[in-house]
Amino acid sequence: MKETQANNAVVLDDYTQMLVNAVTPIKEEEVVNGIVSAITGTQVFVDLGPIGTGIIYGVEYINARDIIKKINIGDTISAKVILKENPDGYIDLSLKEALQAMTWSNADRAMTENKVFELVVKDANKGGLIIDWNGIAGFLPASQLKGEHYPKVSDGNKEEISKELKKLIGQRLPVTIIAAIPKESKLIFTESTESASPITTNNTEFESSTSKLSAKTKKKYSKAIDIISQYNLGDIVEGTVTGIVDFGIFVKINNEVEALVHKSEIDWGLVEDTKNYAKIGDTIKVEIIEIKDGKISLSMKKLKENPWLAAGKKYKKGDLVDGVVIRFNKHGALVSIEEGVAGLIHISDFKDEVELKEKLSLGKIFKFEITIFDAEEEKMTLSLRK
Repeated sequence: MKETQANNAVVLDDYTQMLVNAVTPIKEEEVVNGIVSAITGTQVFVDLGPIGTGIIYGVEYINARDIIKKINIGDTISAKVILKENPDGYIDLSLKEALQAMTWSNADRAMTENKVFELVVKDANKGGLIIDWNGIAGFLPASQLKGEHYPKVSDGNKEEISKELKKLIGQRLPVTIIAAIPKESKLIFTESTESASPITTNNTEFESSTSKLSAKTKKKYSKAIDIISQYNLGDIVEGTVTGIVDFGIFVKINNEVEALVHKSEIDWGLVEDTKNYAKIGDTIKVEIIEIKDGKISLSMKKLKENPWLAAGKKYKKGDLVDGVVIRFNKHGALVSIEEGVAGLIHISDFKDEVELKEKLSLGKIFKFEITIFDAEEEKMTLSLRK
């Protein structure tokens, strides 16, 4: 945001960023709640209220596919913020990481409270037992077993120890968490019900078993990337409209991959109702404007003449122009000086919001002075002239 002393006005050089900064800032790694507003074959959109719109896509969608199958539009879900704002203006979310974060938080609490769980032994290796707790593969080192379960092998033969430990697979054991290390995905148990000191482990079998899931995920993600890799930025392709929502139009291109035309990429003018620009089943031409993290973003307006290019030859800072007020927001009013070319008159030009709406009316024409005009960046700010 830039400031100027003229009229004590605050001149904003990035309208979208201004909207983002207007709400209470969120932090990455924070768990937020929102309402599911749309679900496609590759993306989930989440309404986060004044914070903005969240999106679960790419590898995060693949990771949470089983969870996503159980949710519906209108459901309230918790998700973890992994990127405060992506290039499309969305907040990147992780559904699985949010669930994992809550699970690890519960594990830490259980460790503090020295809770005892009756859990089934899922697997064993020469170092100890693998135990599942709330979807997390935990490890119970052989050294933490009670005497009755400790492998009594006289010569310390590792293969014999492994055989003895495997006899415990399927049995339920009373266990207590003694270490919860989310960054390393390590959950360590002891069979003793007494308070135990946290321990560290270097067990390679445990690390190997917990890394299999990520390898599996990478394989699925790689397959999705292979499909998308045939496309390039700037490609003009045909697609079928598969969905229309408030924030954009979903298009399946070449019957292979579904992508979004965001509301801001539908037309150069103000898009009030996305349903006015397409119908489900329509075949339309779109341009690929971004390929990132297993996701393709599309544009319809890129295939139309950019009105800002012509406007750049006509207008400059200081010009007096007639403009139509087309929208109010908490930062002021959006004013169109011609089709597809609009700028902001900031609320700081007025005493308050009441005065703003008294002096300006939606749909009416007023005289304005251009205070900033940048055709290349498609940015314009205005001040009211009597």
